[in-house]
Amino acid sequence: MVARRRMLARSLTPSILIPNDVDPIELVVFLPALCRKFGVPYAIVKGKARLGTVVHKKTAAVLALTEVRSEDKTELSKVISAIKEGYLANTEASRKQWGGGIMGEKANKRIEKKKKALEQAIKI
Repeated sequence: MVARRRMLARSLTPSILIPNDVDPIELVVFLPALCRKFGVPYAIVKGKARLGTVVHKKTAAVLALTEVRSEDKTELSKVISAIKEGYLANTEASRKQWGGGIMGEKANKRIEKKKKALEQAIKI
């Protein structure tokens, strides 16, 4: 994991793929924030077994693409653009719009009570 963080810091990885079923989750929970910080596109994919087939292992916790053959660069650029358009744009919009400003009944009554107390304090 330290090596992956170093690669992210140096911008050596064009993209990161994170499976959704990693156990323990603490292995990868920090990676999306780190990828956002360094501007590396990432995607959360279904199944660590799928990532394992790419690297010819049983499972893989994270797939960081570091080297790509020249004939596969066009395909990788298409995948990265799809990740940026479809996945990262949606997550950024949902991160910035949080809550909606609708408060519950208790909070509304508490604010109303404070307003009344302030108005009475001003009248005196």
